[in-house]
Amino acid sequence: MSRRLLTEAPRVLVVDGSRVVRKLISRVLKDELPGVEVVACDSGEQAQQLLGEGAFDFITIALRLPDMDGLELAQFVRESATQAYLPIVVVSGDVEDRLHRRSLGEHVTDYFDKSLGFQALAEFIRGYVSPQASAEGTVLYVEDSRVVALATRRMLEKIGLAVRHVVSAEDAIALLETDRALGWIGADAVLTDVSLKGALTGGDLLEHIRNEFGYDKGRLPVLVMTGDENPANQVALIRAGANDLVEKPVEEKLLITKLLFQLRVARHLRERGQADREPAERDA
Repeated sequence: MSRRLLTEAPRVLVVDGSRVVRKLISRVLKDELPGVEVVACDSGEQAQQLLGEGAFDFITIALRLPDMDGLELAQFVRESATQAYLPIVVVSGDVEDRLHRRSLGEHVTDYFDKSLGFQALAEFIRGYVSPQASAEGTVLYVEDSRVVALATRRMLEKIGLAVRHVVSAEDAIALLETDRALGWIGADAVLTDVSLKGALTGGDLLEHIRNEFGYDKGRLPVLVMTGDENPANQVALIRAGANDLVEKPVEEKLLITKLLFQLRVARHLRERGQADREPAERDA
């Protein structure tokens, strides 16, 4: 698979065994994302062939395909891709149980529940393939290099994000503990380096956020920056609860795209949770 530039017209691969679902997703994407090229197929084998013929910017995969599990296809993409990072999102109405059992696997970027509707799916994908020029939100940024921190902070603030910068995992944990006592999380997303000064690493911070604070991937997205190209170490970070990895040296456009994508996912999940709570509150 060849490398594609983020400035090119986006190509989305839709893999679903249902002809109706493929047509619905394709139609909505074409209506909502001008210039998008949607390629749809019904099986994992056909998807593998298409991936070998050209690069894509985004892939949606059903959990159940006629010839394989959708997660098998996601693994194939991760192991064979030589292009820039490719987000893979499971689109299904049957993901909650697997999520609770943490069995979606490390190869999937995230998931989208069909119950949110295909219109929301288009907005969801737009956040990656056509990222907005400005954004709102607060990022807790953990980096001990003054030079790197200054450059990265400028990248984030340039598009309107507020940045709370600390230099260690210990400082980040203390900040989150203080904010929790005040009744809020403290950030809309966390961006942390792996190697930090102090006794704790970025991986330790990630585990603390997921296990001690109990903030899941939707409530507090965590992106981990790493220069470690060891696949086993990268997989360990994903399994520990990282929403995504950002390879160093950081490519500005890719970092911003990934971060905005995760902020958008988290917002959808919060809105869905609020919508689910409102009927119960009215009935109480």
